[in-house]
Amino acid sequence: MQKTGDEMSLEELSASDFVVGLKETERAIDTGKVKHVFIAKDCDERIALPLLEICKERNISVNREFTRKEIGRACKIKVKAATAAVI
Repeated sequence: MQKTGDEMSLEELSASDFVVGLKETERAIDTGKVKHVFIAKDCDERIALPLLEICKERNISVNREFTRKEIGRACKIKVKAATAAVI
């Protein structure tokens, strides 16, 4: 489990401006808007590893403590979410 920088909680995610999902997270990273990324601990590694590398390169803190279900619930969506990013 990789953790970098200051950890954020799901409550902080829920109270922040955020994007949900891999494509939206990658798009937000590309525009330089991301402050913190959540990657689900039960996320498929072929999704997680490239995103972790991008975050490491751009010095973006990452949290891998939570499940897809927990991240989805924090983002107020009815489905599981592999990734989310605070913008």
